[in-house]
Amino acid sequence: MPITSVASDPDTLTLTVVGEYDVPLERLWQAFVDPRQLERFWGPVEWPATFTRHDMAIGGQSRYYMTGPDGTRAHGWFRFLVIEPGRRIEVEDGFALDDGSPNPAMPTMRMSFAFEETPTGSRFTGVTRFESVEAMEQVLEMGMEEGMRSAMGQLDGVLADLAAFAADRRTEAQLLGETKARVSRIIRGTPEAVWRAHHDPALLKRWLLGPDGWTMPVCEVGEGVGESYRYGWEAEDGSGRFGFEGEILESEPPSREVTTQQMIGADGPTTLNELTLVPVPSGTLLTLVITYPDAETREAALATGMTDGMEMSYARLEQEVLEGAVA
Repeated sequence: MPITSVASDPDTLTLTVVGEYDVPLERLWQAFVDPRQLERFWGPVEWPATFTRHDMAIGGQSRYYMTGPDGTRAHGWFRFLVIEPGRRIEVEDGFALDDGSPNPAMPTMRMSFAFEETPTGSRFTGVTRFESVEAMEQVLEMGMEEGMRSAMGQLDGVLADLAAFAADRRTEAQLLGETKARVSRIIRGTPEAVWRAHHDPALLKRWLLGPDGWTMPVCEVGEGVGESYRYGWEAEDGSGRFGFEGEILESEPPSREVTTQQMIGADGPTTLNELTLVPVPSGTLLTLVITYPDAETREAALATGMTDGMEMSYARLEQEVLEGAVA
């Protein structure tokens, strides 16, 4: 069953959308947790959304843009205020400038999403609260009610697509805009365990190896903002040595870390890597958004088979370090 109602109430300064779906509650919840799924219904049909950030933790942020038929982009953001897994999400929501920062000329709203079981599946209730009558009228005149009806009307199709977001899918990369790539995989373990596996040198040396036959003799881990890290690999016979180094720019254990990365001893480009760990019913959704200096560098990196090597490492992480632990 699709959306059952979309209604605005000027007396309470609210816009409410309700939808009922014949899927389990955890399936509905996951559609809002996973940016790959959320962007398939967050924007109206004619203005699909692309999420470049989705840190689903208290104080975390999401940034996205919607692309119109003529290529025009409308940017938005929200910040997580309340998260009750499987039950409720509350965010501060607003319009953004082209760089993703809040647009001070536009109103800010408060949005709450409630999730509940029903005899036939699950129900979603979203309530947007405006700060004033003027703010509400401004946004509604822009077509928010119609846009929300169009956007949420796509959720049925997302929920029905079980194969595209199954927990056993391999590591996948998606292109975001002109210079970004988003790598995603569900890891069967808690965010805390996955975070530790990324920051404990003894654990890193066990799984961050790519294809079989490689070792990691250099593993200098940074712990906090401003600290550096340095990783180096070589084949078991000592040949083929290479490595990466960088600096930690943001660190919010166990949900988000932002680092720079550059190949050691080379004049190659520096990338910006944004790691996000979000709990999902089947474990942890690991998302790595990589920003390259240009599209050509991004294409060259992906053409190396990067995601295949990452899949081998993540599979090893599950099998040899996490040992099947599930959130």
